[in-house]
Amino acid sequence: METHNFRNLKVWQLSVDFVTAIYQLTTLFPNDEKFGLSSQIKRSAVSIPSNIAEGSGRGSNKEFARFLSISLASSYELETQLIVANRLNFLAETIVQEIIRKLHEIQKMIFSLHKKFESQISS
Repeated sequence: METHNFRNLKVWQLSVDFVTAIYQLTTLFPNDEKFGLSSQIKRSAVSIPSNIAEGSGRGSNKEFARFLSISLASSYELETQLIVANRLNFLAETIVQEIIRKLHEIQKMIFSLHKKFESQISS
Protein backbone atom coordinates (compact mmCIF):
# COMPACT_ATOMS: atom_id res chain seq x y z
CA MET A 1 0.00 0.00 0.00
CA GLU A 2 1.54 3.28 -1.15
CA THR A 3 0.86 6.59 0.59
CA HIS A 4 1.82 10.04 -0.59
CA ASN A 5 2.91 12.93 1.62
CA PHE A 6 0.54 15.71 0.62
CA ARG A 7 2.63 18.34 2.41
CA ASN A 8 5.40 17.78 -0.13
CA LEU A 9 3.10 18.38 -3.10
CA LYS A 10 3.52 21.85 -4.62
CA VAL A 11 -0.14 21.81 -5.72
CA TRP A 12 -1.27 21.25 -2.14
CA GLN A 13 1.00 24.05 -0.86
CA LEU A 14 -0.25 26.50 -3.49
CA SER A 15 -3.88 25.58 -2.93
CA VAL A 16 -3.56 26.16 0.83
CA ASP A 17 -2.10 29.61 0.09
CA PHE A 18 -4.97 30.12 -2.35
CA VAL A 19 -7.53 29.34 0.38
CA THR A 20 -6.01 32.09 2.52
CA ALA A 21 -6.41 34.57 -0.34
CA ILE A 22 -10.02 33.47 -0.88
CA TYR A 23 -10.86 33.98 2.79
CA GLN A 24 -9.41 37.50 2.60
CA LEU A 25 -11.40 38.23 -0.57
CA THR A 26 -14.69 37.17 0.98
CA THR A 27 -14.30 39.88 3.64
CA LEU A 28 -15.17 42.30 0.81
CA PHE A 29 -18.61 40.73 0.40
CA PRO A 30 -21.73 42.34 1.89
CA ASN A 31 -22.51 41.21 5.45
CA ASP A 32 -25.76 39.59 4.36
CA GLU A 33 -23.71 37.21 2.18
CA LYS A 34 -21.89 35.75 5.18
CA PHE A 35 -23.96 32.56 5.01
CA GLY A 36 -24.65 32.71 1.28
CA LEU A 37 -22.20 32.90 -1.59
CA SER A 38 -19.30 33.83 0.69
CA SER A 39 -19.72 30.61 2.65
CA GLN A 40 -20.04 28.51 -0.51
CA ILE A 41 -16.88 30.05 -1.98
CA LYS A 42 -14.90 29.31 1.17
CA ARG A 43 -16.15 25.70 1.29
CA SER A 44 -15.25 25.13 -2.35
CA ALA A 45 -11.80 26.64 -1.86
CA VAL A 46 -11.06 24.56 1.26
CA SER A 47 -12.22 21.45 -0.56
CA ILE A 48 -9.38 21.73 -3.09
CA PRO A 49 -6.40 21.08 -0.77
CA SER A 50 -8.52 18.97 1.58
CA ASN A 51 -9.30 16.42 -1.13
CA ILE A 52 -5.67 16.34 -2.23
CA ALA A 53 -4.70 15.57 1.37
CA GLU A 54 -7.44 13.00 1.87
CA GLY A 55 -6.63 11.24 -1.38
CA SER A 56 -2.95 11.08 -0.51
CA GLY A 57 -3.75 9.07 2.58
CA ARG A 58 -6.02 6.54 0.91
CA GLY A 59 -3.20 4.16 0.15
CA SER A 60 -3.65 3.54 -3.56
CA ASN A 61 -3.01 5.48 -6.73
CA LYS A 62 -6.55 4.72 -7.88
CA GLU A 63 -8.06 6.33 -4.77
CA PHE A 64 -5.64 9.24 -4.95
CA ALA A 65 -6.69 9.85 -8.57
CA ARG A 66 -10.35 9.76 -7.53
CA PHE A 67 -9.80 12.42 -4.85
CA LEU A 68 -7.80 14.53 -7.29
CA SER A 69 -10.87 14.44 -9.55
CA ILE A 70 -13.00 15.67 -6.65
CA SER A 71 -10.47 18.43 -5.95
CA LEU A 72 -10.57 19.49 -9.60
CA ALA A 73 -14.38 19.51 -9.57
CA SER A 74 -14.32 21.75 -6.48
CA SER A 75 -12.02 24.13 -8.33
CA TYR A 76 -14.51 24.37 -11.21
CA GLU A 77 -17.29 25.00 -8.71
CA LEU A 78 -15.20 27.76 -7.14
CA GLU A 79 -14.47 29.32 -10.51
CA THR A 80 -18.20 29.51 -11.23
CA GLN A 81 -18.89 31.07 -7.83
CA LEU A 82 -16.21 33.71 -8.39
CA ILE A 83 -17.81 34.63 -11.72
CA VAL A 84 -21.18 34.94 -9.98
CA ALA A 85 -19.59 37.14 -7.28
CA ASN A 86 -18.26 39.41 -10.00
CA ARG A 87 -21.62 39.61 -11.76
CA LEU A 88 -23.24 40.54 -8.44
CA ASN A 89 -20.59 43.27 -8.06
CA PHE A 90 -19.17 41.73 -4.87
CA LEU A 91 -15.71 41.58 -6.49
CA ALA A 92 -14.16 43.75 -9.20
CA GLU A 93 -13.45 42.23 -12.60
CA THR A 94 -9.69 42.75 -12.25
CA ILE A 95 -9.62 40.94 -8.91
CA VAL A 96 -11.67 38.03 -10.25
CA GLN A 97 -9.49 37.73 -13.35
CA GLU A 98 -6.33 37.56 -11.24
CA ILE A 99 -7.72 35.03 -8.75
CA ILE A 100 -9.07 32.87 -11.59
CA ARG A 101 -5.65 33.03 -13.28
CA LYS A 102 -4.12 31.61 -10.09
CA LEU A 103 -6.90 29.04 -9.88
CA HIS A 104 -6.17 27.93 -13.45
CA GLU A 105 -2.54 27.29 -12.44
CA ILE A 106 -3.75 25.06 -9.62
CA GLN A 107 -6.22 23.31 -11.92
CA LYS A 108 -3.44 22.52 -14.40
CA MET A 109 -1.30 21.08 -11.62
CA ILE A 110 -4.14 18.92 -10.29
CA PHE A 111 -4.93 17.73 -13.81
CA SER A 112 -1.28 16.81 -14.46
CA LEU A 113 -1.01 14.93 -11.17
CA HIS A 114 -4.29 13.15 -11.87
CA LYS A 115 -3.07 12.18 -15.33
CA LYS A 116 0.14 10.80 -13.81
CA PHE A 117 -1.74 8.54 -11.41
CA GLU A 118 -4.28 7.50 -14.04
CA SER A 119 -1.44 6.38 -16.32
CA GLN A 120 0.11 4.37 -13.48
CA ILE A 121 -3.23 2.65 -12.88
CA SER A 122 -3.57 1.80 -16.58
CA SER A 123 -0.11 0.29 -16.91
